[in-house]
Amino acid sequence: MALRTRAGRARRLALASIALLTASASLSPVASAQDRGRDHHPSGGGLSATIRYTEYGIPHILAKDYADLGFGTGYAQAADEVCTLADGFVTLRGERSRWFGPDAAPDGSLSSAAKNLSSDLYFKGVRDTGTVEKLLATPAPAGPSGRAKELMRGWTAGYNAWLKQNRITDPTCQGAPWVRPVTVTDVAARAFAMSVLGGQGRGADGITSAQPPTSAPAPTAPDPAAAARAAERLFAADQADMGSNAVAFSGAATADGRGLLLGNPHYPWHGGRRFWQMQQTIPGELNVSGAALLGTPTMSIGFNDKVAWSHTVATGVTLNLHQLALDPADPTAYLVDGRAEHMTRRTVTVPVKGGAPVTRTQWWTRYGPVVSGLGPSLPLPWSRTTAFALNDPNALNLRAADTSLGFSRARGTADVLSALRRTQGLPWVNTVAADAAGHSLFTQSQVLPRITDELAARCSTPLGKAVYPASGVAVLDGSRGDCALGSDPDAVQPGIFGPARMPVLKDAAYAENSNDSAWLANADHPLTGYERIFGTVATARSLRTRGAVEDVSALAARGGLKVADLQRQEFTDRAPAGSLAAADTAAACAALPGGTAFNSAGTAVDVSGACPVLARWDRTVNTGSRGALLFDRYWRRLTATASPADLWKVPFSAADPVRTPSGLNTASPLVARALADAVGELRAAGLALDAPLGQGQFVVRDGRRLPLAGGTEALGVWNKVEGIWDPAAGYTEVSTGSSHIQAVGWDGGHCPVARTLLTYSQSDNPRSPHHSDQTKLYSQGRWVTSRFCERDILSSPALRVVRVREHR
Repeated sequence: MALRTRAGRARRLALASIALLTASASLSPVASAQDRGRDHHPSGGGLSATIRYTEYGIPHILAKDYADLGFGTGYAQAADEVCTLADGFVTLRGERSRWFGPDAAPDGSLSSAAKNLSSDLYFKGVRDTGTVEKLLATPAPAGPSGRAKELMRGWTAGYNAWLKQNRITDPTCQGAPWVRPVTVTDVAARAFAMSVLGGQGRGADGITSAQPPTSAPAPTAPDPAAAARAAERLFAADQADMGSNAVAFSGAATADGRGLLLGNPHYPWHGGRRFWQMQQTIPGELNVSGAALLGTPTMSIGFNDKVAWSHTVATGVTLNLHQLALDPADPTAYLVDGRAEHMTRRTVTVPVKGGAPVTRTQWWTRYGPVVSGLGPSLPLPWSRTTAFALNDPNALNLRAADTSLGFSRARGTADVLSALRRTQGLPWVNTVAADAAGHSLFTQSQVLPRITDELAARCSTPLGKAVYPASGVAVLDGSRGDCALGSDPDAVQPGIFGPARMPVLKDAAYAENSNDSAWLANADHPLTGYERIFGTVATARSLRTRGAVEDVSALAARGGLKVADLQRQEFTDRAPAGSLAAADTAAACAALPGGTAFNSAGTAVDVSGACPVLARWDRTVNTGSRGALLFDRYWRRLTATASPADLWKVPFSAADPVRTPSGLNTASPLVARALADAVGELRAAGLALDAPLGQGQFVVRDGRRLPLAGGTEALGVWNKVEGIWDPAAGYTEVSTGSSHIQAVGWDGGHCPVARTLLTYSQSDNPRSPHHSDQTKLYSQGRWVTSRFCERDILSSPALRVVRVREHR
């Protein structure tokens, strides 16, 4: 009886809050958006929101305007993820060395810096030059809108209010002096860092270490062929710590003529690039559900009552290089059309724990910062004659929040496309969308350097002529003014492609992407005609793309699809690599003389027990699949050492891109060697060769083993899980993989039909009740039924209503 009374009181409070907010939202949507963004709150005060929590700690944030919505979002994010967020703000202030020492490694969520010191030098340089403040002051559409800035202002106040009003229970940062209030600049700096993640963020080590040559021997110029191989590998989708699958089905493939969307982003399970679920509502103005990246006040992927969208990491290369011809008298000056220009010297100082502050100089040019390399595999040495500058157009892009707002307010895929064209804010992702009217959409609408194939052919240096075709990274002659990137008339900033150049596929029966280029979004309607920097055409696809296209094209051909079909697709856990190679491997295994193969160390290994296991394996990576673990370890070993030419008998054919290459080349000695290595690995881990996958692929939460289905990139599995291998036990943790999954459709009513799952759960705090609850669901292949409409929210048996406000 007491429980029912409390639940009833909560529902009455929620209804009262809704009535109050609805009354305040009686203006038309256009008028209210303008007036509230400008006048509702005087500077610095009075922000509040109502947060209704339902099952699994999912907050439904109700607010009167954008500043209040940001306030509720920041408050609720802090409640779940304060330590992860605070750690990110230490990064953005350039203070990691101060608190954690210069040689420790950041979590990689905000840049590719290998150590705290280089991370600090980069981000402190951004802070010292007022980069983010200038972007905030840039008028829309080139800069953020008033709505976006109000959301950031509100998020800042909400995060700070939570810190002021609550006690931290997460042992990760409980009592830590580095957990401090934040400013709007801090919040915007996080958006900036995410924007440049594939450009300046990728080059952070190279930016902070680039120094003019000394009297030491001149460094060796990069070898074009070696640099091309390194760049191709560096920018390959299967090397990224983020990926995704997404498919939109049009009404032609569905049971009721309405669209369907299945989004399956593959993101890190730990650190600052986690998703966080929520619903955001401003009555009469905005109502959207989904997930945000931590530290952001807008919905990254999600749905409303008319449209759903997801993103996949795109193949477009978000940077380019300019090779500088240096002044013979001064290596810090470079020539453009025969005239010397001096580099800009930026001196940056960062505090260091237990030592003196470190001061370093960074060197900037008209093209961007000088870099000494893009990671250790692609050095770009600064000699007496040559240096390299990095151009990243996303360093002028603080528009992603406006793109997300455009999606959140969209009434169909046409509005999604319109928002992309108007805001041009997405730095490194594709967009896949479907709507209640039966439309589907795929588009690779990114902020990319305006490198046309014509420009690359005319202006590439000898290094660029090798690197650009292989990787899409252009290396242009910086000494020629006629090699400037130029502008498209429909671009919101100079030096980028305008919307008319973007690959787009509308209203196909299915539109799918698994991190390959736009070419095969639909195998029956290949996309072509885009520049190399966007990605390749008529080249081999990953096994994940091949498997995905096989699956979704078969679903579309069958027709009559419903949300339940999307749910089944997510957890089918078919391993395309197994279909291609398991039978041949088993036969090759059975043919080995004496059942013996030699491992990488040259030691003979009895592999005879592996042959029947591989032959009987069901070619899935379900938790009960016997043979999946053995094939996984074998296939990783084999694909890490064998080139496609060594691996397959039938080469890739652009005329049959889904079924080629094929035919395992069992004559290669690498096959037997990889098998011997895999057998040895499982035995060392105490795992039987036919152990079910879940016995050797699991995570431990709350002291309990949770077996996980899914598999790695190389296996081609839709439900990607990138496990961390413990030689003594198997895969005992996940680094990256399926994250915020959503299956969305419509049935003609007011509420979308949506099933969601946040694989790693809502909170990183081990003391939170929502630290592992959805991870347990993921282990069981179960979903959360989304509560979108008010009646569904208010009928939740777990409903908890919290009214949050600033205490001033």
